[in-house]
Amino acid sequence: MDTFALVVTIGVALFFTYTNGFHDSANAIATSVSTRALTPRVALAMAAVMNLAGAFLGSGVAKTVSEGLIQTPEGSTGMGILFAALVGAITWNLITWYFGLPSSSSHALFGGMVGAALAGGTTVYWDGVLEKIVIPMFVSPVVGLLAGYLVMTAIMWIFRRSNPHKAKRGFRIAQTVSAAGMALGHGLQDAQKTMGIVVMALVIADVEDYGDPIPVWVKIACAVMLSAGTYAGGWRIMRTLGRKIIELDPPQGFAAESTGATIMFGSAFLFHAPISTTHVITSAIMGVGATKRINAVRWGVAKNIVLGWFITMPAAAAVAAAAFGLVNLAFL
Repeated sequence: MDTFALVVTIGVALFFTYTNGFHDSANAIATSVSTRALTPRVALAMAAVMNLAGAFLGSGVAKTVSEGLIQTPEGSTGMGILFAALVGAITWNLITWYFGLPSSSSHALFGGMVGAALAGGTTVYWDGVLEKIVIPMFVSPVVGLLAGYLVMTAIMWIFRRSNPHKAKRGFRIAQTVSAAGMALGHGLQDAQKTMGIVVMALVIADVEDYGDPIPVWVKIACAVMLSAGTYAGGWRIMRTLGRKIIELDPPQGFAAESTGATIMFGSAFLFHAPISTTHVITSAIMGVGATKRINAVRWGVAKNIVLGWFITMPAAAAVAAAAFGLVNLAFL
């Protein structure tokens, strides 16, 4: 196996993690920044540190990515498939970041993997894709929407007799904790997705055996790149999440972040399901916003975001398939 191909593939995987960081940093902190609970730079620094910590909390999601979606391809063709999958995911990340659309980096990666595997003649485990990717993709936003609505309703009832100014000040402080929880969950979910890809590359190159534990250097490299990308900040998407869906106040921001963080931890530890941070926090914001009144949420913006979710996997798959075609022509 060509060592150069392995090094390039791992390098591209780490670059994907970096784009994932700046693409999804908004998920963790947009609500805290828009309610002025945290300044943007403080929020980004906190999110970067928590991303780093979250990456070391488990490996269930990484196992799903490396073993549960496509058959581990072999030889130089296998490395070409991984490379093309990452190119598809990165391309879609950059396009959606440019337009300020909070699409899912995770589903861009999964779409890229499926598209490249099909183009390269590798088996796709459709049961795994359905069970671990497609079903959670539909279920998690519905859970986010309903849970966000219920959590916010409970907060409004519990604090119904409180002084509004005092309550808002308290929730500003509480938002620091809930934003940290979101960032920790983001690190837990998204750093592991790249770890799964790097492990596949190492198995293809015969550096690791199938089923071996994730090497510590892989965990550190993925965590650091996600963290660096997060600190770089995704300002375009932050504007969409923080202001365009609904104007949030601190209690609403706290409700949305707490809901999002709980769902991410639950899916990672209970189901090892790699869900989208973007889907969860966006739907939680919509659910929380709907407690004001249904038309307080800008459903037109929400509709465009949801449309982006449905396009993500097929679009990344198509780019990845085309990228594999080029790699095949040029190198294989």
